[in-house]
Amino acid sequence: MTSSPGQISSATRPGAAQPGAARPDLLALTEDALAALANRGLVKRAVKELEAGQGPSVSIAADGTVSGVHPDGTTSRLPVGAGLAAAMCSCPATGVCRHLVATVLAYQRQAGTDQSTVEVWSPAEFTDAELSALLGARLWAAAGRTRRAGYPAVVHRATPQRPEPSVELPTCTVRFLVPHDLSYARTDAAAGSAQEAIALAVWAFRVADELFPDAPDCEVSVGGSGAVATDGLEAAVALVADVLREGFVHLGPTYAATLASVARDLDHRGLRWPQLAVLDLAEQLSAYQRRAAHHRPERVADLLAEIVARYRCAVTTSGLLARVLGTEEPAETPLRRVRLTGLGCRVTGTDNERSGDERRVDIYLAAHDTGQVLVLRRDWPVTATGAELASRRVGSATVQAFARGSVVTESARRSANRMLRLAADTVGRTTVTPSGGNWDTLPPSLLVRDLAAAARELADAPPRMIRPRVEAESVRAVVIDRVESIGYQPGDQRLDAVITDPLGGRAVVSLHHDSVTPGALDALAEGLAAGPRFLSGALRRSQGQLIIEPFALVVGSTVVVPSLAPGDGSTALAMGETVVTDPLAAALDEGLALLAELAHRGLRHAPVSIDERLHRAADGLHRVGLARCAEAVQDLATALAAQRVAGPATGSADGDGRTVDGEGRTAGEVRSAVDAWIDAQIRLSVTRDLR
Repeated sequence: MTSSPGQISSATRPGAAQPGAARPDLLALTEDALAALANRGLVKRAVKELEAGQGPSVSIAADGTVSGVHPDGTTSRLPVGAGLAAAMCSCPATGVCRHLVATVLAYQRQAGTDQSTVEVWSPAEFTDAELSALLGARLWAAAGRTRRAGYPAVVHRATPQRPEPSVELPTCTVRFLVPHDLSYARTDAAAGSAQEAIALAVWAFRVADELFPDAPDCEVSVGGSGAVATDGLEAAVALVADVLREGFVHLGPTYAATLASVARDLDHRGLRWPQLAVLDLAEQLSAYQRRAAHHRPERVADLLAEIVARYRCAVTTSGLLARVLGTEEPAETPLRRVRLTGLGCRVTGTDNERSGDERRVDIYLAAHDTGQVLVLRRDWPVTATGAELASRRVGSATVQAFARGSVVTESARRSANRMLRLAADTVGRTTVTPSGGNWDTLPPSLLVRDLAAAARELADAPPRMIRPRVEAESVRAVVIDRVESIGYQPGDQRLDAVITDPLGGRAVVSLHHDSVTPGALDALAEGLAAGPRFLSGALRRSQGQLIIEPFALVVGSTVVVPSLAPGDGSTALAMGETVVTDPLAAALDEGLALLAELAHRGLRHAPVSIDERLHRAADGLHRVGLARCAEAVQDLATALAAQRVAGPATGSADGDGRTVDGEGRTAGEVRSAVDAWIDAQIRLSVTRDLR
């Protein structure tokens, strides 16, 4: 047989497998590792054949070659030195076939291997000579250029729950499936860049071992000078100041061209995360001008503060700037054959007489190789419920099939923010089958068995406005031990349920009613009452609790997707306990609402009455103990007052030669109000996220 595209082939590291000796590389392969090298279905079939006594007879030659003779007459050979890429089988299948998988499993059983312990090792042990031999001169030079330019990486060391060390690179994820053996390094990158990615991952482990030797997971910056160009960011910050001065409501229809120009410049400079923030701002402007319901002043305020926050990090901080700015994130990355599991979806939409009706479906797909959640998005200009959209086709299958099923595709492309695109001209390269809710095979990074640990992970994360802009960064599947309570809050039109994990950790599942998905609350309540095994959704912290916005739940072997459920929402739901308003959250919400209103109106157009409201908001923050937040809001009130008393305009310059605006305010005074607004917005937003 021939090697499949993208397979890694290199000399085995000395000591990994010696002629005539046992094959530690084959003994180290777990079923998950074999699934990564082949696919889960082949592994299950091979295991079933072995358990039925239909496995191959296995022998090992003096040179270490393992051979298998199968009941159907097929013969398989696994020579030393190149992993499964160099394996041979007499069957007509290409790539890693079920016979090769069965031979590995039969050899492990014959050798009596014990995979209950995890070997502690680091891919940093691979030398540059080994890497150079693996890559060849051309790819070795390309990897060196990447290292000189610098790149970010997230390093994951081996743990009992995640036995293979791995590295998340900007373009792909690299997993080291077998200790001390480069030939079993696996990446989801396209074939042309797969081997280069292995070298980058090894170098990332070297930096991690030097700087964070005891951390199971860490972020590192490899190579580069640490310097980041900020020219494009300065233009974006100037744009933010313009919007704040004039106000979102006063931006004319031509301002969309300004936003597009700044976004193109950021894209050209590779400043991926600020670019996406500007594009989101442009989308909000379009929504406002079309009077679409998904325009929200609070979202605009968040985006304005985010752009400046990323700029401030770029000019004051060294080290992990690539993760703050996304400078090493390609706009799009082609993926080779990937296996995905549907984790449900979210359906949103607007009904607007002026702009037309819109529906958006975000389908969440767990990638087994990388441990990431990708988002497959579709928009339709229709009036339809989620149940009606369930039968809409997305390429080769329906929305419901993707949201509930198991997906294997060879035509996927992943964007910087982890959006997934399936090529439309590759018929037959994407298959979707029912998953049966077998979420227990999800990667440990995506399957939450300890809710308390998940809450700590969220609490320890950097502030949201400077994190990588990953669409589904907080989407997880959760193992459910028990549903403690289910209750409906009629005032908020919200269903809340308390769930526990096998360790006793608790979380609140919370979903609001939406006319686009009228049957969602009923389906969620019914599914929770039936005793689900798993639940997927977006995790966040609020008031010291872990909150989950649900996308799907598994009841028995059925995957229930509330957003796609039929029904009109007429089912009577049991009332929940009255929720007591948190005074700290209320004070923060009042302050942030005022800041959003100011950004909407414009600092130049702020009425005198806003001063008293800002003072009241500052007093409220003081009363709940948020003194620094109160000080930031008070500083904004002072800056606005100073701006207001600058006097009417008399020309383009005042008596001292200072530039003034059309209302007589100096540039310095206007900037002072802008800076005060940004300081207050950042402080209050970060404080709310830490709640």
